[in-house]
Amino acid sequence: MISLKLKKIVLIGASTGGPGQIEKIISSLGPMQETSLIIGQHMASGFADGFAKRLHNYSKNNVYFVEHGMELLASNIYICSGCTRIDKESSSLKFNLVQALNTSYNPDIDMIFNSFLPFASKYTTLCAILTGIGNDGVEGCKNLSLNGARCITENAESAIVDGMPNRARQVVPNIEALDMKDIINNIKEFCT
Repeated sequence: MISLKLKKIVLIGASTGGPGQIEKIISSLGPMQETSLIIGQHMASGFADGFAKRLHNYSKNNVYFVEHGMELLASNIYICSGCTRIDKESSSLKFNLVQALNTSYNPDIDMIFNSFLPFASKYTTLCAILTGIGNDGVEGCKNLSLNGARCITENAESAIVDGMPNRARQVVPNIEALDMKDIINNIKEFCT
């Protein structure tokens, strides 16, 4: 089996209303070659593993529930839980689950996004903020935008809950506000 080189990353953050939106994205994707998706979807502890298994049924790509020390490889979809970081170890990127002192989110989307900042210039990066309450992921999205990532979010008409997208539209430079259909099409195009 030939190992494909990872060249592109899609980072997705979502909260309330997100599972259905993420399911639409995942089911729309064909087999990916040099791209992987990393998803932070707020949900109660214990449900993310089942969510990953359910998404796997809709996907033409492998979907994994992130475990400590798991390597980030091309052509996969990763569902994060808890306080997940992406770190470089030797010549590869790995997921590390860490203890966080102050977080009320599961997973902490800002932690995921911000941990990818050192690698944003090495990979072509697309960051998406989907429906949700609050502002988790917005700071990380802003930082990624300032480091060259393309950033998109749902427009007010498309978001089931417009908290996270609204905040992203206010503070993330150059963010594109799109309806869900256009977000799906942009992610599909990015992944080919």
